[in-house]
Amino acid sequence: MTNSVNIAKKRIVVLISGGGTNLQAIIDACKDGYINGEVVAVISNKADVYGLIRAEQAGISHAVLSHKDHDSRESYDQALVSKINSFSPDLVVLAGFMRILTADFVQTYSGKLLNIHPSLLPKYQGLNTHQRAIDAKDNEHGVSVHFVTEELDGGPVILQAKVPVFSEDSADDLASRVHQQEHRIYPLVVKWFCENRLSMQNEQAVLDGNILPASGYAND
Repeated sequence: MTNSVNIAKKRIVVLISGGGTNLQAIIDACKDGYINGEVVAVISNKADVYGLIRAEQAGISHAVLSHKDHDSRESYDQALVSKINSFSPDLVVLAGFMRILTADFVQTYSGKLLNIHPSLLPKYQGLNTHQRAIDAKDNEHGVSVHFVTEELDGGPVILQAKVPVFSEDSADDLASRVHQQEHRIYPLVVKWFCENRLSMQNEQAVLDGNILPASGYAND
């Protein structure tokens, strides 16, 4: 295992569209020294979201880049790349960023672009994952952190966390249970990346030199 003390802190840019609870978990983990990195900027495609207030309270540069100001997905993503690059990031973290990204954007940050998705991928790509798990009468559900590739919610999984599904659950009940796990595993994956332990090679997630299985790292 690499000693993070000898590694320069990684510069992290976080993209959001909402309240930013995963953003907060990562900010806190950086502040506490758990992550050998620093969130240098937060960018939202929506104004008036609480995640921007979290950035302001933490003294982090933040910006709104509205997709409504662009007439195409390509135009927006080009502007987004320019804004992100102005902060010279080592890592770009999607934390509830509700945009489908163009291939050019994904290729620009290949191997240093992370996302979190509220399901046990490859199950339930896309939206409304909690209700879909309930409707399918699944007995377990969860969350996945993965590298981003051009396939929507299809990049190699790094880490998953599972939660039980109870017969009386609403989608909100299940979402709450999943969020608790999100705030644990996303900072952990960012920590691995910032310690140079985690990379993407040949469309596969590699941790400590080992190719991770399809479901990601498993310590059980």
